[in-house]
Amino acid sequence: MSATEIDRYLKNIPAGQRAVLERLRTTILTIIPEAEQCISYRVPAFRVAGGVVGGFASFKNHMSYLPFSGSVLDQLAGQLDAYSRSKSALRFTREVPLTDELVEQLLRVRLAEIRARKH
Repeated sequence: MSATEIDRYLKNIPAGQRAVLERLRTTILTIIPEAEQCISYRVPAFRVAGGVVGGFASFKNHMSYLPFSGSVLDQLAGQLDAYSRSKSALRFTREVPLTDELVEQLLRVRLAEIRARKH
């Protein structure tokens, strides 16, 4: 799995969403430069220390941030009021994208889960 597969995924997305997701990708890699880019469950994802820390997907009317954990979004619930969500996906749009600060918090919570699992 590699960055090339994510490039292919993004190539087939409408330009407006592609720009938002490319920025999200850059943000994730800036926050966690050691992350390995991969495809997991058919969507772009980022792996650290053997666990997937996050990913994203494009849909017709929105995009989703995927924490690859059923508890991450609940832990940050008070900060997610601007977004629609399910247990496993945080939905956002071009008009209301994820902030860099929120992405960092999402990643930190997930990384803590992965590290705790290893101990």
